[in-house]
Amino acid sequence: MILGTASQDAHAYQAQAVENDTTVVSRIAFGSCADQNKPCPIWGTIADYRPDRLLLLGDNIYADLVDGQLKPATPDRIAAAYADLEKLPYFQRLRNQTKLLATWDDHDYGNNDAGVEWQHKDIAAKLFHDFVRTPADSELRKQRGIYSSEIVGPPGKRVQFLMLDTRYFRTELGKAGQPLPGFRARPYVPSDSDTATMLGEAQWKWLEQELRKPAEVRFIASSIQVLSDDHPFEKWGNFPRERQKLFDVIRKTEASGVILLSGDRHLGDISVDPDAVGYPLYDITASGLNQANTGWRRPEPNSLGVAQLAYGNHFGAIEIEWSANDPLIKIQLRHEDGEIAIQSRISLSQLKALPAEKPLMEGMLTPVQALLLDVGQEAHVQFAVRNARSVSGGNRVLLNSEKDNRSTRNLTVVLEKSALTGPLEKLDVKSLINKTIRAKGTVTLFNDTKQVQITDAQGLVIVE
Repeated sequence: MILGTASQDAHAYQAQAVENDTTVVSRIAFGSCADQNKPCPIWGTIADYRPDRLLLLGDNIYADLVDGQLKPATPDRIAAAYADLEKLPYFQRLRNQTKLLATWDDHDYGNNDAGVEWQHKDIAAKLFHDFVRTPADSELRKQRGIYSSEIVGPPGKRVQFLMLDTRYFRTELGKAGQPLPGFRARPYVPSDSDTATMLGEAQWKWLEQELRKPAEVRFIASSIQVLSDDHPFEKWGNFPRERQKLFDVIRKTEASGVILLSGDRHLGDISVDPDAVGYPLYDITASGLNQANTGWRRPEPNSLGVAQLAYGNHFGAIEIEWSANDPLIKIQLRHEDGEIAIQSRISLSQLKALPAEKPLMEGMLTPVQALLLDVGQEAHVQFAVRNARSVSGGNRVLLNSEKDNRSTRNLTVVLEKSALTGPLEKLDVKSLINKTIRAKGTVTLFNDTKQVQITDAQGLVIVE
């Protein structure tokens, strides 16, 4: 969602996704968690950085914080908090010189950790639109939820911004009966319900449509972490079916260049899942414009983490070197003074989508489902081959469902010598990569890893 400048007209919000702006975006700043009643010098640091875009990922104000205590906000308190933010000189300067895009999290939504159940969500949306100066006749004011998008840049250098709303539609969270050791609050527990939702039906449909639009780099902004799964707080992992749906939509649309941006946790973090979407999926958390711990604290557990900034106010930065033969994306977390604290470098070619899977034939299992079968059971499995090779002097063929056969999601179909007859006798193994197969075989073990073993040529069908 584009925020206007102080003059309002120069950067006024467009009702639909902006797709005709050929400005080359090469420098982006993002962040979350800024208490409007505390000093926030980092707004000036970001202004000095002069980004082409600033993404506000939520908790842009704390409307539900009264005298240091959380208390559900009233509409008047939400409006007053936005007014206090707008008065800050550094924020005014930043707003005058930079296009901003925004979503909300719980504290600007109006109630800690709230979702679909929040009673003031519609007036909170109106106040959000007032703050970002959405035109009175914009369709976005009629839309349920505040999700929005923008595409900017010429062909070959297009950047897509997708600002998700993870509050308005989100199913109410469930809690465990007792706190975990060392914690005071009861942890949230994952929901296995097939009716629970994070985004709601309309937003899911919109997201799929947007991901089908052409762009070289895509930033999906989520107010809460998508990948980090080892802490007991808010996260997409509380709705594992919904998180898998996000991964599936990215695969289904063959969307290359996706990078996740998130906030909420009052720390900085870079996570990467090498398998979720067929290429490395990064989630960069920048959360602590002025709300991070200022003293040392222990890093949080994160099995997918590659770097963490556990304490210190900070913002996120992305720099894209379009001039390189293989454009380079540098994802960074920067200290309050602007110095780089953490950086990862990603070549754009590493974020290339694989061809989408064909629809699953009735009666067939996915690789993940087949891995749940017991040894000795018969498996009927379908997947697109992502890696293939011959072993044992060409007497056996291994077909993998993931490019990296070490992935916990990988299923290997093993064609024994007895199956390499008839139409499979002169099989060009490499030609199978990215083709869909349907395999019928027996679940066996190899080095304590399940695989599907085929001993008859009729057990493999290559789908054209």
